[in-house]
Amino acid sequence: MSLFGLFDRFRFPVPDARRVGYLTRTPFANRGLHGSRNVENSRAAIEAAVGHGYGVKIDVQFSLDGLAYVIADSTLDRLTEESGQIRHLSSKQLSQIRLRGTEETLPKLDEILGIVAGRTPVIVELKAIEGHVSQLCVAVRHAIEGYRGEAAVVSLHGEVPRWFASHGERITRGLMLSDGSDYAKDEGSEKIKALWRARPEFLVLDINDLPNRFAARQRRRGIPILTWPVTSADEQEIAADCADQIIFEAPGW
Repeated sequence: MSLFGLFDRFRFPVPDARRVGYLTRTPFANRGLHGSRNVENSRAAIEAAVGHGYGVKIDVQFSLDGLAYVIADSTLDRLTEESGQIRHLSSKQLSQIRLRGTEETLPKLDEILGIVAGRTPVIVELKAIEGHVSQLCVAVRHAIEGYRGEAAVVSLHGEVPRWFASHGERITRGLMLSDGSDYAKDEGSEKIKALWRARPEFLVLDINDLPNRFAARQRRRGIPILTWPVTSADEQEIAADCADQIIFEAPGW
């Protein structure tokens, strides 16, 4: 066993299966089932995914008054007819803005959790902005704390799972790794130490980084490995060999 493998036992321990087992039960639809019919992260996209028996992975930003809204972008421009930063607008303002081409307004996280209502697992990706991590974490914790279904948080920003390890320990937490990350390429890098600092209970790896030795070793240890964004049959084959579950895109919805 390598030196880093020994440190993993103490700095990145294998989680209790009762906390993470649901993450590998069913494929997750990224931002719901969306495309030509449903806008991503919309109520309709989430309901479609749940109706087909999939888990859902959604994205959140926070409003000026500290509520979590389900939208991937930090601005309104791509998905609505409005413009501006999400975090500069109040919940009253955001709740009146319609998603482009629909009658739906921007949904809050607690609304989406209410739609899912425990029928399938939910992964909430926090789109954290440097300097505003704790504000977003507080907003998400507030929405999830009373939820009785299976819900986990994840982020590309390592301070998110670290925050939940200290301030929201009842909520399962994960870390996303992408873009040829040194986590996947170099087990002896400073990024591995950052991984230990993040204190995740599961990992979500970019499908383009698989296969790799890091993921294989963590999976053998018992760390759940999910992969995204799976968009083709070839990628599904890679995922079947290298990961425990997929987060997929389903164009056409």
